[in-house]
Amino acid sequence: MPIEVHSEEWGVGSSRARDTAASRTGSPSPLTPHSPPVERADDRESRDADVHRRFRTEYARHRATEGYSAVEASALPYVTSGPLARQWSVRARSWEAFYHRVLRPAQQRADVRAAGPLRVLDLGAGNGWLAHRAAVGGAEALALDVRDDRVDGLGAAPPRSPIERVVASFDAIPVRDDAFDVVVFNASLHYAENLRLALREARRVARRGAPIVVLDSPFYRRAADGDVMVREKRRNAEHQFGDRMDALLALDFVEYLTRERLADATRGVALGLWRRHRVRYPLWYELRGVRARLRGERTPSRFDLWESVAA
Repeated sequence: MPIEVHSEEWGVGSSRARDTAASRTGSPSPLTPHSPPVERADDRESRDADVHRRFRTEYARHRATEGYSAVEASALPYVTSGPLARQWSVRARSWEAFYHRVLRPAQQRADVRAAGPLRVLDLGAGNGWLAHRAAVGGAEALALDVRDDRVDGLGAAPPRSPIERVVASFDAIPVRDDAFDVVVFNASLHYAENLRLALREARRVARRGAPIVVLDSPFYRRAADGDVMVREKRRNAEHQFGDRMDALLALDFVEYLTRERLADATRGVALGLWRRHRVRYPLWYELRGVRARLRGERTPSRFDLWESVAA
């Protein structure tokens, strides 16, 4: 049975207008002598959509300058040479932890139930490499991302891959409820603009008992260290992004996670407690904290694998 994707288009950054008399009739409420100008809901949505569109365009261009378009999606996460090899050596360890701790056990449970192919949802999938690996292993996989460019968006997915690709935001997933056995935020949850909404949507499309995983998002023990990271990013943005700076900083992303942030965003969502599975990363990555202490710098983030279960 194929994954059922809703037919309606979900615009990036789209939002549901507030249910007011003005929004229902399409006309603004009467102004008082002291009222500020009223912005129509459709004007606001159009402006928001434009901001998101500019972000996607400039982000793809920036990723191209970093060399991502030269990486073959089917080879990921195993990159052995080039400027991105060091970064992908870390993400390869995350993938292996995800495969051994989550994906393979979920497949074994599905086999025992004779429930058919395991259904995997890859949120913030980029070029769909994780979904592709899951599909090659026998799963039925859907890769979802807001970008469809050929740099490292969905347009750069492996040729002839069996995955299904959907261009959409993970805070409005155009898929029916209870559709997936595994849901994974693939280096993407820190790009959420509304953390609770993103987790609620992930839970909605997950079957009861399905693992929901956060992979390769920066976690800090203390929010203060994450806040310092955000300030550093903004301070160095002009040097790093050049004339793309305004577009790339225009959206209010979460940027980083903590155990407390995750727990707070999960409150009221039918998810179990979050568990951290520590991943053994390359030695240079593991020693970053030691180096930071010796230099008197902020504590660096860690990725690791964070897992909850749909209740």
